[in-house]
Amino acid sequence: MKYSSTRGNGVLFGSAEAIIQGLAADGGLFVPDEIPQIDESFLADLQPLTYEERAGKILGLFLTDYTTEEIQSCVEKAYGQGKFDAAMRAPVTIFDDVSVLELWHGPTSAFKDMALQLLPQLMSTALKKTGEKDEVLILVATSGDTGKAALEGFRDVPQIRIMVFYPEGGVSRIQRLQMLTQEGGNVNVTAVHGNFDDAQSGVKQIFGDVTFNGLLAEAGVKLSSANSINWGRLVPQIVYYFSAYADLVKAGKIEAGQAINFTVPTGNFGNILAGFYAKCMGLPVNKLICASNANNVLTDFLRTGVYDRNRDFHKTITPSMDILISSNLERLLYHMTSDAGRVAGWMKDLQTAGRYDVGAELLAKIQQVFWADWTTDADTENLIGRVYREKHYVPDTHTAVAWRVADHYQQVTGDKQPMVVVSTASPYKFNGSVLNALGVDAEGLDEFELLDKLQEFNNNPIPQGLSSLCGKALRHTAVCDCETMKQAVLQFIKS
Repeated sequence: MKYSSTRGNGVLFGSAEAIIQGLAADGGLFVPDEIPQIDESFLADLQPLTYEERAGKILGLFLTDYTTEEIQSCVEKAYGQGKFDAAMRAPVTIFDDVSVLELWHGPTSAFKDMALQLLPQLMSTALKKTGEKDEVLILVATSGDTGKAALEGFRDVPQIRIMVFYPEGGVSRIQRLQMLTQEGGNVNVTAVHGNFDDAQSGVKQIFGDVTFNGLLAEAGVKLSSANSINWGRLVPQIVYYFSAYADLVKAGKIEAGQAINFTVPTGNFGNILAGFYAKCMGLPVNKLICASNANNVLTDFLRTGVYDRNRDFHKTITPSMDILISSNLERLLYHMTSDAGRVAGWMKDLQTAGRYDVGAELLAKIQQVFWADWTTDADTENLIGRVYREKHYVPDTHTAVAWRVADHYQQVTGDKQPMVVVSTASPYKFNGSVLNALGVDAEGLDEFELLDKLQEFNNNPIPQGLSSLCGKALRHTAVCDCETMKQAVLQFIKS
């Protein structure tokens, strides 16, 4: 299988090359030239398998230049060795009216672990396969969870360095502590004055600066990404949609072949896009429901066909979704149109005018697959309280956004298909907001007192990766402006 740019520069790459490069030379995102198809027997065969075995089968369909042995080795290193606290890695908690796909049982307690424990293994293998001699510098912009997960995944991986930029004041206190205490000889964390979109735009500008990349090349360094713009980051996320389906059939919640819905809390559109790929492959998915917070640019787009980032930016209790530029939407537009020229034009409009309009015909096609809504912080808090009272289950704030939108979708549409809410983070990562939603006054409590307090309500123990932060030294204290991110990169590679 070959990969090309969404913006149509015509250059084809194998998956290993696409993963190393991260972003296409024309600024587009790598997409597969075909989407593999599965049948009922493929789905049936998944049921008795471990998560690692399921991952091997699905990844093998896309990463055709990797051997079966290489993929299995990568998968075992990513998900084995005691890194996850759940036997099935991405377990499904089943209630009468909804099922919850828990993606936060990895080392950083967020769904990003599902991909970012695997991406470093795929990239390291790719470097060996291609004979690449340069050092690879991973540049990451994060709204919180990606940063820590990427840092942990790439820590001390040979031939690779990683540098993470995060918006100062734009992540939770736990997320900040996770990043600033990160160990490893090849890692750097730098705060940026601004919001996530400012940090993400700065990273994209660095990737697109030919002169700057020439300077890096002279130093024997090439850039790549661990954000979901990298295909090696996105493709592992397809796996857990298949795994959830297999688990629901195995548990007797659904019958084989029965269509189900997924509601996904969405910021950069990567997680829900993985669900789209799963549906295109043949997984019986009826609707993909996109759930947003007050930064509801995706909801507006999926309702109107107009993407417009020219709006107020809101800081919410779901900071990982405080995003106004959803990079992976570009991949969806490409697959829906097969027209790289139109996609390139829309992305140019977004860069120059901050908006684009895909028109009524394409919107109707998108709406056959997607539905969208958003929630306020108040509604999110109310949902957490209600779920705890009714089910004695504590969702994090991002999961609560999805749960609230899932409820609203069922009320508005009358759709009775089984619903899966995609749960993206442990409630312990957003403990203050969750406790407030549970009616607990968290004022004056430090992060670790908050963890202990939440433990009184939650059946799951405090993740070791969070409790161990207590007393750890802060190792990364750098702060820069958006305009000085390049200088920060140069300083890091010279260190």
